[in-house]
Amino acid sequence: MASTTSFKDRNLIAVIGDEDSITGLLLAGVGHINEQQKKNFLVVDSKTPVATIEATFVEYTERKDIAILLINQHIAEKIRPTVDKYQQAFPTLLEIPSKDHPYDPSKDSILKRVQKLFGE
Repeated sequence: MASTTSFKDRNLIAVIGDEDSITGLLLAGVGHINEQQKKNFLVVDSKTPVATIEATFVEYTERKDIAILLINQHIAEKIRPTVDKYQQAFPTLLEIPSKDHPYDPSKDSILKRVQKLFGE
């Protein structure tokens, strides 16, 4: 098991979401731009290519300064195979609802894994 000191530098929340979700989280203070001008958020709209969403997801899951990755569930559906393959504890992946798309527990890959663990 990895020691907790290997995760001490993970202090950011990253977000892949629609404009309303990102705006709310930025107003709450989640936004950050590092020394390399890399942001910890991606605003996704109808014109955003799936390849961009997937590349950003991979980038955020490989960054060592991110502790939690929030993604709107309807956006996670666009890259579902990639989301389902993600198995790491850090950054922790959480699917969240958006204003126009309510949360559907049957689509949440993390919840499915937890239910399988408990035999539900």
